[in-house]
Amino acid sequence: METLLSIAVALSAGLLMSRVVKPLKLPAVTGYLIAGILIGPYCLGQIGFSGLGFTSHDEVAALSVMNDMALGFIAFAIGDEFRLSQLKHTGKQATIIGVLQACITTVVVDAILIGLHFILGEDKLPLSSAIILGAIASATAPAATLMVVRQYKAKGKLTNLLLPIVALDDAVGLVIFAISFGVAKALVSGEVNLVSIIVDPLVEIVVSLVIGAVIGYALAWAEKFFKSNSKRQALVVTAIFFAVAISKIKWQIGSVHLAFSPLLVCMMLGTIFCNVCDFSADLMEKTDRWTAPLFILFFVLSGAELEFSVFKDLAVIGVGVAYIIARSLGKYFGARWGSDIAKCEPNIKKYLGITLLPQAGVALGMSITAMELGETGTIIRNIVLFGVLIYELFGPVMTKNALMKAGDISPKVEKPRIPPEKGRV
Repeated sequence: METLLSIAVALSAGLLMSRVVKPLKLPAVTGYLIAGILIGPYCLGQIGFSGLGFTSHDEVAALSVMNDMALGFIAFAIGDEFRLSQLKHTGKQATIIGVLQACITTVVVDAILIGLHFILGEDKLPLSSAIILGAIASATAPAATLMVVRQYKAKGKLTNLLLPIVALDDAVGLVIFAISFGVAKALVSGEVNLVSIIVDPLVEIVVSLVIGAVIGYALAWAEKFFKSNSKRQALVVTAIFFAVAISKIKWQIGSVHLAFSPLLVCMMLGTIFCNVCDFSADLMEKTDRWTAPLFILFFVLSGAELEFSVFKDLAVIGVGVAYIIARSLGKYFGARWGSDIAKCEPNIKKYLGITLLPQAGVALGMSITAMELGETGTIIRNIVLFGVLIYELFGPVMTKNALMKAGDISPKVEKPRIPPEKGRV
């Protein structure tokens, strides 16, 4: 009962807060995150009444399956941006910008944090932490970006490039993180393992894409046996559930650790399905409507799990501020330089980097992996939590403003109310 009550309260809080932030012209995503903070362990949860607020992070974690499913649907929706008809126009540009901005962001953050390492010392900021934080900085939050695009019905050349770049960004980020994590482990343990540095990330990406493709082809084939739209939609939901479940499996074959990326699996599932199935556009639109409450719950839970205790450590705040500034510079100038090389329009060069600032799920997942390094991992986790807190609260607002200035979001024009003619009801 408490679980159902928690879900109902979370959804109610999210919906209510979305109305509160609307007059302030803030994205609904920001309202959902604030709602999560208010019913989280640091606000309403302090009352200690389970169900009406999350009294601990363990209670939030108990609903993690909801987050897994939401990320699966988000990745599936982003796969729709990889239709071959669209990639003919934006594919080359998205690839150049996506790879370049992720790599430049890592280099900028690494350079600044390694410099801080020599100033603060190994105790406050270990070299291994600085290297891993540079890799984590490359990741962008696809969920917040997608929600802003949908809420404001953003359309235009910037939006057409943005979603494929966000998807590619996470794939590149996984590779950079795996390599950086291998280097950091070597620094901590003194042993260099080429398998964990090179083989593991490549295997994870390739196998994830293959599994997603297989499920995508299977879904497109199975859809032919159903004529009812409701059953076809149910089959899509089933396929996403199946993809998320498989992506949670972890195996070890010899010295190779075999793991899958839920984002890549579901993104590839959506990509194959939208390109193979003739009526995929209609089904994906219906699926988007069905998942609206799930997305609200995802962001409310994301707000509830934000860790405010990181503010107790001044060193974490200082390094966190440096991380945020360095990552923001890397994303902005990386996207700008990539846009120059790809010969994009001035508006894309000017505003694309700002839309890539939100950071959440993928970065948090990387920070959890980094916890394997012990005390070094704890430092990484706290700094990432600090960054996510700032980026999730302000990132969606900045994304909305950038899309609006680029002309992809049209301001709403209030239609004048015409009074009824005299003598008519």
